[in-house]
Amino acid sequence: MEKKSLTKLPPVEAVGRLDRFIQSHMTGVSRNQIEKLIKKGMVRVDGTVVSKPGYRLAPGQGVAYEKAPEPEYRAAEPDFDVPVIFEDDDIMVINKPSGVVVHGGPSVKEPTLVDWLTRRGVNLSTLSGEERHGIVHRLDKETSGAMVVAKNNRAHALLADQLKDRTMGRYYVAVIDLPLKESVVVEAPIARNPANRLKMGVVAGGKPAKTRFEKLLTDETGRMELIGAKLYSGRTHQIRVHLASLQRHILGDHLYGFKSKRDRIERILLHAYILYLIHPKTGETMLFQAEIPVSMRGWMARVFEKERLDEILDPGHFLRRFGDDRHRMFDENSRFEQ
Repeated sequence: MEKKSLTKLPPVEAVGRLDRFIQSHMTGVSRNQIEKLIKKGMVRVDGTVVSKPGYRLAPGQGVAYEKAPEPEYRAAEPDFDVPVIFEDDDIMVINKPSGVVVHGGPSVKEPTLVDWLTRRGVNLSTLSGEERHGIVHRLDKETSGAMVVAKNNRAHALLADQLKDRTMGRYYVAVIDLPLKESVVVEAPIARNPANRLKMGVVAGGKPAKTRFEKLLTDETGRMELIGAKLYSGRTHQIRVHLASLQRHILGDHLYGFKSKRDRIERILLHAYILYLIHPKTGETMLFQAEIPVSMRGWMARVFEKERLDEILDPGHFLRRFGDDRHRMFDENSRFEQ
């Protein structure tokens, strides 16, 4: 029998997970790769094969592996920071900046939110597969706002169930290029646009999708409007597609809107403003407000009357416009996280 060649690592100095210990001694190798190495039975602890990435090591133990994974391409160190709204042992609620990709993929060569979480040392669930650890739901790259990250698989599974039954969800704010005729609910199926693979569209036979749009505030010229949006489904580009079906577009959206030098805006004026969920451990209903970024808020303040804008964007007032009884939680400041 051929004797397997083993590479020994320095003795364990402190209690910790096996996968993290190995990763600390390998450069350019992701935790996903290390998990595969362990699960394939290629790692030994004190001479015994261990196939659980979360195996707890004790000081003095010896770890060896058969063959290290090839270093994979990793994006550069994240050059952005992410505001954390809330964090405990089960979840982290963050305010994702515009311009940040949530997770990696074959075409992604830039630092992602998952990269930022990993470099920060955050424990993440593994149910979403490679490159998507911790990600229960996502936001488009240019969209900012509230997201919840699962820090263990139990929390992830329970939050995913909430997404399905809509006990977890988000309210958005956006600025559009032409006021709506009235507040409206759009129910129209969404699928890949057959004429442009970069876009989604209202397509017969697509996945069911439902969005509520609420008129909030029109500018003095009557040409632009601040609206609120609530999703009753979670399709790619849903808000943008349903607005396009009404011949309305979000300012700064060069994919579904209009490319104009005169109206060039640095980012899409779409923000996930309020997140609601049931805590996966305590069962407590929680609401979180993700502050509108300075760049977007400043642009809005130049277009809309400031006093009315502040009133409309008060979280309690905002939820009352949608008839959401949870506005009382903001009014009473009892579960208001910011």
